[in-house]
Amino acid sequence: AVVYVAVMIFNTFTISRYKLINLLTAIKKNEEVKIKNPVISILIFIIAVAVLSYAYWIVTGGINKLNSMDKLIWPILMGIGSTIAIFWSLSGFVLRLIQAKKSTYLKGTNMFVLRQLNNKINTTVISMSVICLMLFMTISVLSASLSLNDKVQKELVRLTPIDLNLYKDANLPESYKTYSGKTAKYSETRREDSKITVEETLINNGFDMNLLKDVVNIPIYAIEEMKWKDFFGDIFPEVKQEFPRLNYETKEEIIKVSDYNKIAQLYGIKQFELQDNEYIVLCDFQNMVTLRERVLQEGNILTIAGTRYVPKYDQCQDGFIDMSASSINTGILLVPDSCNLGQEQIGKYFMAANYNVNTENEKKEIEKIFAEESSSLLQNFKKNDIEIDGVTKITIIESSKGLTASIVFIAIYLGIVFLIASSAILALKQLTESSDNKQRYLILRKIGCDEKMINKALFRQIGIVFMLPLVLAIIHSIFGIQFALSTMTAITSTDELIPSIIATVCIMGAVYGLYFLATYLGSKNIIKEEV
Repeated sequence: AVVYVAVMIFNTFTISRYKLINLLTAIKKNEEVKIKNPVISILIFIIAVAVLSYAYWIVTGGINKLNSMDKLIWPILMGIGSTIAIFWSLSGFVLRLIQAKKSTYLKGTNMFVLRQLNNKINTTVISMSVICLMLFMTISVLSASLSLNDKVQKELVRLTPIDLNLYKDANLPESYKTYSGKTAKYSETRREDSKITVEETLINNGFDMNLLKDVVNIPIYAIEEMKWKDFFGDIFPEVKQEFPRLNYETKEEIIKVSDYNKIAQLYGIKQFELQDNEYIVLCDFQNMVTLRERVLQEGNILTIAGTRYVPKYDQCQDGFIDMSASSINTGILLVPDSCNLGQEQIGKYFMAANYNVNTENEKKEIEKIFAEESSSLLQNFKKNDIEIDGVTKITIIESSKGLTASIVFIAIYLGIVFLIASSAILALKQLTESSDNKQRYLILRKIGCDEKMINKALFRQIGIVFMLPLVLAIIHSIFGIQFALSTMTAITSTDELIPSIIATVCIMGAVYGLYFLATYLGSKNIIKEEV
């Protein structure tokens, strides 16, 4: 309603400025083209292409990484301005260039088609630019969202191989510091519980272990002398300057290789072997992989529990212990079983297990024991001041699918809306112009053009109008998709985008193609009517 009122007001204002005689003869007048100097147009075109190329270079990694919105806004503005300038400048010199080649300009109905495209160029520049940017958004959003959805579904299967993960802090000290800076004390019960495994805690609090199967308990070590800053070694100052917000005081998670292999066997993922002087880094969070491999490729030697270890591989290996919806493992150090790490150096206890039932409904019943506050197990934890954290396959999948479905739905919705809006605007514009230009096509008939030549001229005119914004939008999207690859950690390669790109091409081909065909057929019927 607001749009209709606004259009009524602006149209009333616009029409009131014209005399009646001007309105009656408007159909015979071309729009005044303000820029006709081809030299200026070519210069603007070259500058626009140069600025657009620079924007492409920035978003594909030309200036480090675009890790903040203030850095991203400039290439966006450059892209928008360059798009408008390209369409604006094309109108000023393309006609002149083709006119210079008489064999092309005077062939068939080419002169008529080019004049038709050029006679309303001022309004076409803005609409073409907006439509181009909308089509670019359609291609990029649809490709990225469809690929993201497909990758998330695959990742969920890979990263949730079992039903349950539980973990708790180990070897709690007598006191700890709160966020306010004050010192608080752990209860005696919690400190005593921190010395036993998760399975023992469950049994002590009345849980029936017969409800679980494939139970694996492992310790995860954490020591003061092996924090992130210690891992980075000599390049720590360089890394800190590059990424100042990382918490370099975070203790590394250290697991003995045989303990990890128990988890890996349960998960159905790769197991490892180590010599007594070797270590391996497991990491799948892409940004941390890049950082850690800078260390590994230098052959960095780590000192753990008084023993020196060299990296077995110069690259991070794929692996994890915590189930999640995406690859978030920032790093696990695998060390030999001979590593001199004792009970007092355990940072937390970890347990993985499956539910000892077969149906989904039965699994959900067991799930309630760990999820509902009213369950007897959680009530016992609360009464005994015991804290155990964990995740389950069901909750990960439900929360991830809900969030992913919302994001993908919004992205697909916006993409389809932009596509339909762009196609509809072009279609309505061409149908309106066909109605306005019926007299011109009548003149073509009078000077001897047959219906085949007239239809061919109409087809070319509509085809050029539909193709110009699409071609530039495709060029934009090539670099936009590369930017998506560098920022969306869930999508790591062009190969993963190919199926979604094909799907996007099919969707756009169907919608855009149908609008083009309908516009052509509608326009053909319009110009056949008697004037």
